[in-house]
Amino acid sequence: MSWKELQFKDFVTLQRGFDLPKSRMTDGIVPVFGSNCVIGFHDEAKVEAPGVVTGRSGTLGLVQYSEQPFWPHNTTLWVKDFKGNSPRFVYYKLQTLHLEKFNGGASVPTLNRNVLDPLPVKIPKRTTQDRIASILSSYDDLIENNRRQIQLLERAARLLYKEWFIHLRFPGHEHTPIINGVPEGWERKTIADVCATVGGGTPSTKVSEYWDGDVTWVVPSDVTKNDCLVLLDSERKITEKGLLESSAKIVPAEAILMTSRASVGFFALVNFEVCTNQGFINIIPHDEKMRMYLLFNLMSRVAEIRSNAKGATYPEISKGRFRQMDIIIPSESLVSEFGRLAGHMIQQMCCLQHSTLQLTQARALLCRA
Repeated sequence: MSWKELQFKDFVTLQRGFDLPKSRMTDGIVPVFGSNCVIGFHDEAKVEAPGVVTGRSGTLGLVQYSEQPFWPHNTTLWVKDFKGNSPRFVYYKLQTLHLEKFNGGASVPTLNRNVLDPLPVKIPKRTTQDRIASILSSYDDLIENNRRQIQLLERAARLLYKEWFIHLRFPGHEHTPIINGVPEGWERKTIADVCATVGGGTPSTKVSEYWDGDVTWVVPSDVTKNDCLVLLDSERKITEKGLLESSAKIVPAEAILMTSRASVGFFALVNFEVCTNQGFINIIPHDEKMRMYLLFNLMSRVAEIRSNAKGATYPEISKGRFRQMDIIIPSESLVSEFGRLAGHMIQQMCCLQHSTLQLTQARALLCRA
């Protein structure tokens, strides 16, 4: 396959989007593209299809494709001239350039298109671009199918928890008397009674020997940007030295990671040892069979968890306050059976997430020379 190298300015021309107040977004059919999603609709299009849009201000690096006429918001850059290249190929190629690396903003992330002009870009001839774009569209379909299956599996596990432990329609409920508001054999305890809670820390960013190692170091954005309970990796890594000389602590595989600062109440599971920054409470059940019950119990109580978060600058729930929260523990047999069923769903989600990662990596390779 023959690829030629040229400058970004000779690959495509980007144009800043157009102002449009929220008050002018009507119930029209023309999508208004913001920096990371469709933010509304209008009755007038500014750009004909097909179109490619990326974030200019706010969210950088996310690339969107439109198959219908659209309005690019002023927080975006849109491709004004494809210069004979395949629009769909351009969409995929821009994703491989990681445009978020070119942030030139101080307080608000900002992408200056002039900075991109001299960037070297390798591309194949148009017929090859079309073939690559066709293949990549098939990859997108597979990735989207995985995403939907993951959503269905998580929803099924949540509904099972709700059916058994909120509506109390668990197996054998017809013959189980309710005593003091809970089924017979169930117990009222505190979070501290059923699990250990471990915090995290951040090595000094001034010491280069602490960074770019092999230790997975999770921050809240790794979790909030993830579209699955199963987390496969972190954006940044630290070294063993950084781990030893900071307050970060290794937590075991499949510990429940819960964000506890600013973005409170997001959850993740990792099937290997990791450490986190201080924006987490990492939950380690005393009894392994409690893991799934504890996870879905907490996920069903996010509003309560957030109501216990305090702070002037940003909300944060302390380990002490979290550990004081009450929790109702069902019978051992019921907890075990739920753990088996929900655990199987989590395993399927993990397989799908790994498949998505492989598809994403293969897709990216097709756009690189």
